[in-house]
Amino acid sequence: MSTRTPQSQAGREVADRVWTVPNVISAVRLLLVPVFGVLILNEQDVAALVVLVVAGASDWFDGVIARRFNQTSRLGQLLDPAADRLYIFVTLVGLAWRDLVPWWLVIVIVARDVVLAGLLPILTRHGYGPLPVHLAGKAGTFALMYAFPLLLLAGVPGTVGVLAWTFGWASAWWGVGLYWFAALLYVEQVVRIVRQDRGRTRP
Repeated sequence: MSTRTPQSQAGREVADRVWTVPNVISAVRLLLVPVFGVLILNEQDVAALVVLVVAGASDWFDGVIARRFNQTSRLGQLLDPAADRLYIFVTLVGLAWRDLVPWWLVIVIVARDVVLAGLLPILTRHGYGPLPVHLAGKAGTFALMYAFPLLLLAGVPGTVGVLAWTFGWASAWWGVGLYWFAALLYVEQVVRIVRQDRGRTRP
């Protein structure tokens, strides 16, 4: 969807707001990322799980507030996915550093975000902002955020560890698949935008 679609003045005022409750919640979630990273690297898994659960709950909560009280903003649309990606990246690096997941999983997931980052200059050149987050991307992020606590628990001896490992990897594979599926959808949208703009400029 184009960011050039006309909006009402009231809609623009709401979209340009900075100090909203959802934005404050997203900012706090971002500030917790380094805390979470230190906890992961120091193998303080219980505390790390608590931070991850709080971050996940706040992600859902700020979305509810934004929709119900009409506090959706451009800043929030940037902060929210940025916080999610940072948690995914920090968790992956921490788990790989501790040999709980292979490094190729880190590469596969980070490569997806590199692809999306490469689309931004193209969109900007054609007068568009970042594309709206697709449902598949949200589902993939949710699956990955769900997988990581389970993979942390996989180190627990006995049945709990076995079940956590099994369901954790199942969620991780679903997450990676949906993550890349959403990336392909974004690529397809950008290709369509470029073709439409070229069609308009032809004599």
